[in-house]
Amino acid sequence: MDLQKNKYQVFAAVAEATRKANRPENSVSIVAVTKYVDSSTAKELVKTGVKHIGENRVDKFLEKYQYLRDEELTWHLIGTLQRRKVKEVINYVDYFHALDSLKLAEEIEKRAEHTIKCFLQVNVSGEESKHGFAVNEIEAVLPALEKLEHIEIVGIMTMAPIDAGEEDLEKIFQATHELQKKLQNKQITNMPFSEISMGMSRDFATAIANGSTFVRIGTSFFK
Repeated sequence: MDLQKNKYQVFAAVAEATRKANRPENSVSIVAVTKYVDSSTAKELVKTGVKHIGENRVDKFLEKYQYLRDEELTWHLIGTLQRRKVKEVINYVDYFHALDSLKLAEEIEKRAEHTIKCFLQVNVSGEESKHGFAVNEIEAVLPALEKLEHIEIVGIMTMAPIDAGEEDLEKIFQATHELQKKLQNKQITNMPFSEISMGMSRDFATAIANGSTFVRIGTSFFK
């Protein structure tokens, strides 16, 4: 596994997708998802110039955070977070990508010592197995979320079905972008809704074409 080569290829592919979408250079942040590798391999990847690290489990997040704490990194928790685990991890998190309930938001508010940048996880595809708010639930929770002082809702996150074809990906990502713009237009103080977290190794180009500003890439770094 040539991490330097893989890093170059991932960043070049994201840059090309961004250019094809007629979007500004550096308008997409690349989160390297290190859940597939151990801490030492993650550190080797960081040495190639990666600055955003993402983990989906609390124990693995804390393990990598401690191992890499001397590095200047932005830390992303991208997976489902149980309320009983919030106090263990939330104050090490810069971005949380999977805020999927008001109760979880309230627990984060109680435990956070600094402002946590959060994405509302939205189940745009309607898959029963997916976590997240249904599209028609979001309006109802905004007033309660607006009262929380330690949470900034920077945008929305979604995941496409693993077996989605290009046409379905386009529909899901386009719908997510339209929802993000609608929420951004509300101009709520602690909810800029300026970001979209969507797209992984297999579908990030389609996500970028439909407005994604954070792509979560794992396997392409470690092939």
